[in-house]
Amino acid sequence: MNTLATRLAEVMAELKITKSKDFAVFCGVSDGLVTQWFSGQTKLGPKPLKALARTRFSLDWIVEGKLPKYRQQMPEGLPNANDRNQEDNSDIIEIPQYRDIGGGMGNGVMLRDQPGAIQGWRVTPEWVAKNIKSHSGSGNLCIVTGFGNSMQPLYNPGDPLIIDRGINSVDSDATYFFRVGDEGFIKILQRIPGEGIRVISKNKDYETWTIKPGMDFEVFGQVLKAWCGTDV
Repeated sequence: MNTLATRLAEVMAELKITKSKDFAVFCGVSDGLVTQWFSGQTKLGPKPLKALARTRFSLDWIVEGKLPKYRQQMPEGLPNANDRNQEDNSDIIEIPQYRDIGGGMGNGVMLRDQPGAIQGWRVTPEWVAKNIKSHSGSGNLCIVTGFGNSMQPLYNPGDPLIIDRGINSVDSDATYFFRVGDEGFIKILQRIPGEGIRVISKNKDYETWTIKPGMDFEVFGQVLKAWCGTDV
């Protein structure tokens, strides 16, 4: 049976998302709206379609069931579905470099003290399960190369950070990858009622500052895991 519900279920399986609430986070909508999709009560809107465009599936197939199922040109940084016919990679998860603001973190966003970049990892589901216990879906995981020394000793410049790009709002105190104006940051963000969002560094040489309402502010994702490399 080829319905919107069955097609969305196939997308979830491809992304290794098992819970509707996690799929809601991936699509940037409420759990209730996901329930309505699966019950046939409403159609997909622009926001979830934008999220689903990051998958390997054709939007025409997702929305209307029209073939071909897969897009001829895959989203940059994601594997082509046909690759799995050439080798047995069915249990491999691709964690690409974060590219939504440009392949080299460019496109107008400045990252100070950027020491090059890690292009991506290929890992097994077991590695994800043991090392990243909570995320909005493996399809939302990506790598950002740590930059600057404001978060030492959490990580050093050049160290790998795993980002969940399915989290785009500050709903809890945590470490986020974000921008203010044209400058990118990785900092702890803490909501202060009536004041704004406090920006906190691990390195005490850096002062705390505040993102106030009205500032040009965007969250790219939440940092889930950071490695601190040392020379031996």
